[in-house]
Amino acid sequence: MYTFQVNKRRAYWLVMALALGSLPAASASVQLKYLGTAGWEVSDGTTVVLIDPYLSRLKQVTPNDGILPGDTRKLFASDDIAVSDTATIDAHITRANFIVITHSHGDHAMDLGYIALKTGAMILGTERTCAVARAYGVSDDKLMQVRGGEDLQLGPISIRVIPSMHGILRRAPNAQRASAAAPATVPAELKAPLHVGDFAEGGTLAYLIRIGGREILAFGSMNYIEREVEGLRPNVALIGAMPERREIYQYTPRLLRALGYPPMVLPTHWDRFNVTYDVSQQPAIERLQSFLDEVKAASPKTKVIVPKYFDPITIR
Repeated sequence: MYTFQVNKRRAYWLVMALALGSLPAASASVQLKYLGTAGWEVSDGTTVVLIDPYLSRLKQVTPNDGILPGDTRKLFASDDIAVSDTATIDAHITRANFIVITHSHGDHAMDLGYIALKTGAMILGTERTCAVARAYGVSDDKLMQVRGGEDLQLGPISIRVIPSMHGILRRAPNAQRASAAAPATVPAELKAPLHVGDFAEGGTLAYLIRIGGREILAFGSMNYIEREVEGLRPNVALIGAMPERREIYQYTPRLLRALGYPPMVLPTHWDRFNVTYDVSQQPAIERLQSFLDEVKAASPKTKVIVPKYFDPITIR
């Protein structure tokens, strides 16, 4: 009886809070669609948020994957002009209200300009991300430069911007070892056309997206700052799962513990992203298995889904 009365009283105040507008109303469903690499579409049926939307999937050597034999497309090097695959983008991206960019490497930000101009979306990102957008003609009124620490109310949704870190890449077989780390801040002046090598990191962020009564925490690389995510309790965590995560001490268990063992984990940035969407990802899925095992060992009750391109995943 006592438990029933407590729950009844709590339910009453929740209803009152919703009526007074102090809590966000939950929509019937929130869906996520995997766009490949670290890209996602998040929607409650009304508002659409794109995370790191990169769909061009250039043929190039990437840190973890070489060139696929038989791929007859143009091979891109750092001094080549970056050319977006607009036909593929148009086939899968129809609208967006917000675009959040975790960092400005090409496999995260190369398609940003075309998608922003196509959809009219507001862009959130670092100084470098905004410079990339301006170079492609995106107007300043569509840019929101952030550094981490901001907590923004954006109409029906809100987004907390979280300082983060990029992966180390030492164990990536094709990684280019630089003599020194790239600076976190880079010159803002860029002019199109941009070359593949123009897409520098420019600092890394994570985002807590609150939409439709759910909270989705999105990382764009294989690293994080533990103190910045400690105490967050997302419904879903999008966690970078490439092999270079092994360079980070207790990468998976530390993160899951800091997040209170989230109900659902979706691996991100795990696929072979230098091939077209129709190419089998079975080798990448096999490579991903060690991450899935880490999640299971650290948080047995967490549901882990290996996403398929463009298939909706409903967060109930």
